[in-house]
Amino acid sequence: MGGLPALIRAARAFPRLRSRRAGLALRPRTDKTLMVLVQQLPTEMLDRALTHSSWVGVRTESYERLEFLGDSVLGLAIASTLYGRNPGSEEGEMARVKAFVVSRASCVQVANELGLGKLILELAPASEPKRKEAAASSTVQGNVLEALIGASYLVHGFEQTRMAVVEAFEEQIRYAVTAHVDHKTTLQELLAPRGLQPTYRLVAEIGPPHSLVFTSEVSIGGAVRGRGTGTTIRMSEQAAAKEALASLGGRGGP
Repeated sequence: MGGLPALIRAARAFPRLRSRRAGLALRPRTDKTLMVLVQQLPTEMLDRALTHSSWVGVRTESYERLEFLGDSVLGLAIASTLYGRNPGSEEGEMARVKAFVVSRASCVQVANELGLGKLILELAPASEPKRKEAAASSTVQGNVLEALIGASYLVHGFEQTRMAVVEAFEEQIRYAVTAHVDHKTTLQELLAPRGLQPTYRLVAEIGPPHSLVFTSEVSIGGAVRGRGTGTTIRMSEQAAAKEALASLGGRGGP
């Protein structure tokens, strides 16, 4: 008899859960889209993927662990796809394309296209003011995207999630392959919607004239956000931009 109350509660909750699912924004081009997989997540998993760390007393109850997992799943999904599609591409070229596709700027753009702001606003387990604040943040949307990818991997497995991720990021993949983007371009595109521009400064030249090593820093809003070295000034700026992108991804922006 101990399990009967729980069974009754579950039966009563079923219409509410179905109502919540009906509100998800779907892209019904195939049955493999990422939002279809999200729709099929268990409610507890979906709630976790939409929970900001400031809403809970213990950070492990937020989306951060799923975001950590999703970041790796996203990287492997894109890397394995690039490897299979481009048998003649060198490592450096594939690494360049992958870096752009999985960048924070790309994640934010895909999150926008998938309507994750609306998803957060409608389904995140928090008060309306908190949901509105989270839904308006491009950083949170990017984090939630990675969390949903992580949740999809746990529930649906890698191959199904990989296909859905590639479908969602297809435009970014094609752009990266054809437009020859790099870390500096990625950083600039990430900052442009915020009205910010990266500023690069050469801070050191070390070594003999025939074998100089350059060190550059990149600043955003007056604060240094990346530092890198290279055998040319451009390479050092690329390395600095890469570090800045990692910094912005980890801290949520300038």
